[in-house]
Amino acid sequence: MADPRFFKRAGPFSLDALAALSGAQLLDPASGGRVFEDVAPLETAGPADVTFLVNRKYTEAFEKSRAGAAFVAKALADRAPAGMAVLAAAEPYKAFARAVQAFYPQPPIVPGRAPSAVIDPTAAIPADCAIGANAVIEAGVRLGARCEVGANTVIGAEVEIGDDCRIAANVTLSHCLIGARVVLHPGVRIGQAGFGFAPDAAGPIKVPQLGRVIIGDDADIGANTTIDRGSGHDTVIGQGTMIDNLVQIGHNVVLGRGCVLAGQAGIAGSSRLGDFVLVGGQAAISGHLQIGSGAQIAGKSGVMRDVPAGMTVCGNPAVRLVEFMRQVATIQRLSRKKGEG
Repeated sequence: MADPRFFKRAGPFSLDALAALSGAQLLDPASGGRVFEDVAPLETAGPADVTFLVNRKYTEAFEKSRAGAAFVAKALADRAPAGMAVLAAAEPYKAFARAVQAFYPQPPIVPGRAPSAVIDPTAAIPADCAIGANAVIEAGVRLGARCEVGANTVIGAEVEIGDDCRIAANVTLSHCLIGARVVLHPGVRIGQAGFGFAPDAAGPIKVPQLGRVIIGDDADIGANTTIDRGSGHDTVIGQGTMIDNLVQIGHNVVLGRGCVLAGQAGIAGSSRLGDFVLVGGQAAISGHLQIGSGAQIAGKSGVMRDVPAGMTVCGNPAVRLVEFMRQVATIQRLSRKKGEG
């Protein structure tokens, strides 16, 4: 079970309730009244816990699990051990995630203002917001209802933030407009000047960065990620986009809806990503590129040219996945021949 010092558990929940909230099908409707207290991994789950199976490599662990119930694809339901209730789902991990959200909901915002917080009198802060110790909120800031601002966070002048946002400790925000239900993890930096300069024989001449950062509803931005404001156009983060820790997004970048960027990825200025683009860890995307909707960029790839919608690319320089695998196979054959010689 999760450490109760850090995670507060709700429930218990019946199987009928778990099936309803997750969209899964309870294969034995007669067991719908059985009650469960927690969620747990296959190996540690007990009779009062709910678990899940997605990857077939863990089928043996699934067969040996003591869990009382499991979310699993219907094709693997017959591998469940005796006594385990099966919640069949087309996407078991997604169904399990909804169950975890039910058992461990976000803690409610506790309204209040720390005495050490510095809030400009012109800032609009609803009474139901929570403002942490040493937070600084500058002139003209507008917070939506039920927002949380962590300790030592600085919100620059005129920034606007929608309802139900959770802003963690040590975040800095400037020159940005943020939608509703956005989560900013510790150390996020949004709205600082982009890396813009004009070359000159006497030294680079900085170009003033006059754009903003616009963040859509339900975005989630990981710890120590940086998002530069635009140089003239705005930098835009689309609705529902999920960004991991330590990601760098340059000025004028536009991300569509539902993009996912893994840790240490970097996107250079003025590149545009369509909807639901996946970018692997440590991948780098050069500036002024177009990445089509549904494209997938493998981890550590170096993208130097446009990627059509739906294509998966890999390598440095990045090429279509099938071409990358062909290159790897060719190198392996050449290596073997050299060894034989």
